[in-house]
Amino acid sequence: MTEQTTGAPAGTEPAPVSQTPEPLPAPAPSRKPPRRVLRAVARWTVAAVVLGGLGAGTAFGITSMERTDVPGLATESDGRWDYPQLSLPALPAGSPRPYSDGNVAEIHHADLRRLLLPAPVGATVDKKLDGGWVSTERYLSEYAKDSRSDVAQTLKDAAPRHVAARGWTMPDGTSTRIYLVQFNSTAFAQHFMDSTSGSGSEVPLVGAPETVLDEGWSGAGKVPGTSSYVYDEAKPYGEARVRQGYVVAGDTLALVVQSRKGKESTPGVPFHQTVILQNQLLG
Repeated sequence: MTEQTTGAPAGTEPAPVSQTPEPLPAPAPSRKPPRRVLRAVARWTVAAVVLGGLGAGTAFGITSMERTDVPGLATESDGRWDYPQLSLPALPAGSPRPYSDGNVAEIHHADLRRLLLPAPVGATVDKKLDGGWVSTERYLSEYAKDSRSDVAQTLKDAAPRHVAARGWTMPDGTSTRIYLVQFNSTAFAQHFMDSTSGSGSEVPLVGAPETVLDEGWSGAGKVPGTSSYVYDEAKPYGEARVRQGYVVAGDTLALVVQSRKGKESTPGVPFHQTVILQNQLLG
């Protein structure tokens, strides 16, 4: 017989198999992250905390600052009026803005009525000057009677195309009238300006027989390429202090008139604000 081979010596029984597994070797100690990683995490954590603090500080600062400290916000005490948000009107297809490279003649192609400054909040709009077209006679009525015929002839010679106007009265009694006169060219607009006010011999308006340069006018907000002429009524004032401002912008001339009856004089801040905004709409 062939002797069977086993895993144990002859004449011994094989060792029983243990039912309890041997314990696994302990895992090797984990390695710490490199120091540069820890430093980076620390830096980002600090940055997040700092930025969060700055963000909270900015929000708090704006909500706690006086309105005079926040650029672009009108204050409640400086006398400025609350005008609606302004935007330029749409142009006919292919027509450039008056001061763009493609419009050397500086022509306003937009509807002139849409270039009128809107009335501020709280104003009572003049029903006869509601932002539509008006006659040249209505425009000429702003000038003193003894000078009106000369202005009428100058206006006729300049051959205006359109006249648009808007007027309103504020709760404090300040009355405003704005006229936009559009001519056939920039030369006609400037000629009319020179004939009525730009030459130093200002044609008086109704209620202001004599005018002087407005000493409070700094020319701020003027659009490059436009011209502004701002005047005040000379003392002693009449029934109402009359302020007037002209703007020549390309083919269009603007006349802004403000007055207020009574002992209190016509405030300068809203007048200057009105001239600036109207100038910007024309630019």
